[in-house]
Amino acid sequence: MTRRDFALYLTLTPGIGGRTVTRVLNRNDMLSRSPEAFLSLSPEALREEYGLRADAAERIAASGKAGAAKILEEQKRLVALGVTLVTQADAHYPTMIEEMDPDPPNVLFFYGNHKLLSANTYSVLSSRNTSLAGLDEIEKLTEDGVLKGEVLVSSDNRPEFQRAALVPLRWGAPRILCLDRGLFEVLGPDLKDEPFRAARLWRYQFDPSTDLVISPFRPEAKFSGVNNQVRDRLVACLSRRLDFVEIAPTGNMEKLAKLALKAGRKVRVSDRSINYRRLKEIGAEVISA
Repeated sequence: MTRRDFALYLTLTPGIGGRTVTRVLNRNDMLSRSPEAFLSLSPEALREEYGLRADAAERIAASGKAGAAKILEEQKRLVALGVTLVTQADAHYPTMIEEMDPDPPNVLFFYGNHKLLSANTYSVLSSRNTSLAGLDEIEKLTEDGVLKGEVLVSSDNRPEFQRAALVPLRWGAPRILCLDRGLFEVLGPDLKDEPFRAARLWRYQFDPSTDLVISPFRPEAKFSGVNNQVRDRLVACLSRRLDFVEIAPTGNMEKLAKLALKAGRKVRVSDRSINYRRLKEIGAEVISA
């Protein structure tokens, strides 16, 4: 079993989260322990040496190599579709995320045009329940970036994200979409669906040669818990410039603006935000609506 196969096996195993995947990979590297040797360990050793939860340790020990083989059958499906897995233990984990996020996602699934990660990226962000005028400004700012040849980072399941994500489609420009669910849950079993209805007016099928989709969740995962906050941080971290339209005071978007400024990213804030002066004082530029 290759290291990449082993990482995917761990990621797809119930009860093992992203941090645990990275911890297991790093410890195996330190001990020069092979995946096969790991799968031969007792539940007690898995708990004590790797900090696995009891249920995950029992599951791995009980299924052993046969269980790994079953999960790796699912890997063949992912490989055939062109999905790749990157863990934080990998050298090619996006440095832009680690530079900004104090708690970065440990596992990422990629599908599509990886070259976009090295592009001049930007995002147009806004808090929930943005006004109609604010949504119009999201569209205008997004179009400005597209016409400059920049690559939008956005998502699929809020009006504020969708309003931005439609603009590159109109111009035939690429996008990076970060998800709060698994790839199959959003793009369908064959990864061919455009992720939201309005986008299908411009392009019926998702085009992996143009766009890139990134999910920090298992391919079959549904939305739960704080997934949306993980998604928002991922969008922000992958953006070299962040434009904010309407920011709710003390909300998640304000936190992202401050994280971006701390990381040295260019941040612009519309004067539609009632707290824009406070953000200007710590380095943000002001956009006049």
